[in-house]
Amino acid sequence: MRYLMPESGPYPPIQHSMSTLLARIEIESAPQPTATVIWLHGLGASGDDFAAIVPELDLTGCPAIRFVFPHAPTLPVTLNGGYEMPAWYDIFGTELGAGAVRREDGPGIATSARAVEALIANEVARGIAPEKIVVAGFSQGCAMALHVGLRHTAKLAGIMALSGYLPLADTLTQERSNANAATPIFMAHGTQDPVVVLARGEAAHTQLSALGYPVQWHTYPMPHSVHPREVADISAFLRQILG
Repeated sequence: MRYLMPESGPYPPIQHSMSTLLARIEIESAPQPTATVIWLHGLGASGDDFAAIVPELDLTGCPAIRFVFPHAPTLPVTLNGGYEMPAWYDIFGTELGAGAVRREDGPGIATSARAVEALIANEVARGIAPEKIVVAGFSQGCAMALHVGLRHTAKLAGIMALSGYLPLADTLTQERSNANAATPIFMAHGTQDPVVVLARGEAAHTQLSALGYPVQWHTYPMPHSVHPREVADISAFLRQILG
């Protein structure tokens, strides 16, 4: 596999204005990729967080895939006392718990959505058809993957939503794109998750299913993490939608 580090490294630089795109790590499963997976990390992490999972995936039968792992910008996060950390948007404190009242950072979500859309546009400019692009994410990155993927105006290959939730759920019906009404969605959650409780993932699954989305729902005996069986199921999903 070829590792591309936009910031530095021995490989040729990405042919795009780096000032307009998030810094990121790229891994190609083989030369000349014809598919892309854009994978968004969780709160306080970085693009490195899931880069190590690529060699563990069984991509037999898939075309060459470019995995893109962007780094979220550093923001003050209210939940953590205003401490600055990598985040796709601010978290005020109750939206990850079981409380009935939730405040969500709509402007922050919109800003990050534009940044993710720019990454999708960059892949299209590099020759990847939109229907060969997967948007994936874990935790807060999962929320962004769902937000962007369901609203994107061109047909995508799929959405992978890991250990997260559906942000701005009340606006989805009005804002969702018909282009991705039938796009396969892989959802996974830990039954022992203390960070994003299982009920939040289940609520997202219920809402998406009610809207007619083809959702594959998986649970695993784990906390806020990734299970080995989940890696195998992700591999099967990628083979299904890209193979």
